[in-house]
Amino acid sequence: MKIGVDLDGVVFDSEEELRVYSELYDFIELKNNSHKNNKELKFQDRFNWEEQDIENFLKKYHEKIVKTANYKVGAEEVLHMLKEDGHELIMITARGGLNEKMIKITEKRLKQDSMNIFDRCYYKQEEKEKICKQENIDIMIDDYEKNCLRISKAGIKTIYFKAAPSPELEENEYLKVLYNWGEIYRYITELNK
Repeated sequence: MKIGVDLDGVVFDSEEELRVYSELYDFIELKNNSHKNNKELKFQDRFNWEEQDIENFLKKYHEKIVKTANYKVGAEEVLHMLKEDGHELIMITARGGLNEKMIKITEKRLKQDSMNIFDRCYYKQEEKEKICKQENIDIMIDDYEKNCLRISKAGIKTIYFKAAPSPELEENEYLKVLYNWGEIYRYITELNK
């Protein structure tokens, strides 16, 4: 199977770090309580920040988070297992869109961690369903509900990796909600039978 894999919030716990540091930034540095919606995954959608506030936050924290975010529990092991099972792994991520420097940092880190196991990598992808169709992806793993909805509506099986506060989605034949890498491995293995 061809498996599309997002990075932030799926392979790396960077989304949680962004949530923590954005709370601290809003409260301590901006001396604010500017929540719009605490269930939003993207920090830009969680706060009523000016563009300059977003830029300052990214300058202070973005590179640090990309370099140091932990892998999600089980991500490394399961991705290696999927590769050993003969699946093709294709990274499809928005990473690099806000700051192109993050691509080189990511590539270096994946190589150092023996995680350069992806057959192809697509960075700066906001409309992931286009790459999924182009690559003929069998199943995509993403944590952003809007991506999951668009990809599943394009007729591509999609795993909504829900390991953080985020909107609920109703499952259907193209959309499955899962909460950890163990469930993901079980689901993909059973699909592949």
